[in-house]
Amino acid sequence: MSLLEIRELRTWFDTRGGVARAVDGVSLSVARGETVALVGESGSGKSVTAYSVLRLIPRGRGRIAGGQVLFDGTDLLTLPDAAIRAIRGNRIAMIFQEPLSALNPVLSIGQQIAEAIRLHRPLSARAAWERAVALLEQVQIPSPQRRAHDFPHQLSGGMRQRAMIAIALACEPDLLIADEPTTALDVTTQAQILDLLRRLQAEHGMGLLLITHDLGVVAEVADRAAVMYAGRVVEEGPVEALFAAPAHPYTQGLLASLALDELPPGARLPEIPGTVPSLLAMPPGCAFAPRCAHARPACHAEAPLLSAGAGRGVACHFPLTRLAPPAAVAGGLVKAAA
Repeated sequence: MSLLEIRELRTWFDTRGGVARAVDGVSLSVARGETVALVGESGSGKSVTAYSVLRLIPRGRGRIAGGQVLFDGTDLLTLPDAAIRAIRGNRIAMIFQEPLSALNPVLSIGQQIAEAIRLHRPLSARAAWERAVALLEQVQIPSPQRRAHDFPHQLSGGMRQRAMIAIALACEPDLLIADEPTTALDVTTQAQILDLLRRLQAEHGMGLLLITHDLGVVAEVADRAAVMYAGRVVEEGPVEALFAAPAHPYTQGLLASLALDELPPGARLPEIPGTVPSLLAMPPGCAFAPRCAHARPACHAEAPLLSAGAGRGVACHFPLTRLAPPAAVAGGLVKAAA
């Protein structure tokens, strides 16, 4: 059984212009010890999917309109508020995209880590502080005893990200959600953070759901990837197979950006024509059809479902790569047949 299993998740936002379907029928799973990347451009619904798992969608602005989020077999969407609070930061932890915004500016880093520990563990203030210092050392922050007394603004961007990881690991979670963990970091620091996540995952056996728009990061750390476009998963599968032979035209367009160093001098940068459709006015049929060079009349008439074969899935009427015969569909999720 998967550690995390998202089934037909729908998260909508009510706006003056109508209902924005930010996440519209997303299904994916994460096993223990596995890294799954949720990839797509800004506005595709990646972060909203992550926030929905932890039920962090602000009430009054958005709502989870349907679906299931099964964690160890329990549907998180049906739990009372107290029960989901006991899971957040404990069995499921999240590294947020903007550490400076996520960290409390008036508490020291050590206080914030200790606070996260004492919320879920029956430790004394002294024991929690000692654990906080040990975590700072584990995430490779130099002089952890001294840095534990520092405030967020006194740390570099890379150190703040490491502090966020320390808070996330405070209670040794089963699942870690990392929302763009390397954004705004220089290349060297990015590599260090990714190496750190890989090492910590191996040590703790966590499942890792990685939210990113960077395909280079996906290629480096992920086992499987799910590509999102306009609130839906359009392709998913093992990273190696997906990169070698993308089946969806959108995935192919994204991967073209990885070959920039192979362009001859003076050549135009590869681009996907057009723009992402408004979530308030989605086109009929396939949302990508207006931008797709391979679109046919059927693409504009009916939205494709996520079909499967050989452990892969693609939501396209005319995929670029022929998948194996359809696998069994069970429990609302597409699974490869044994």
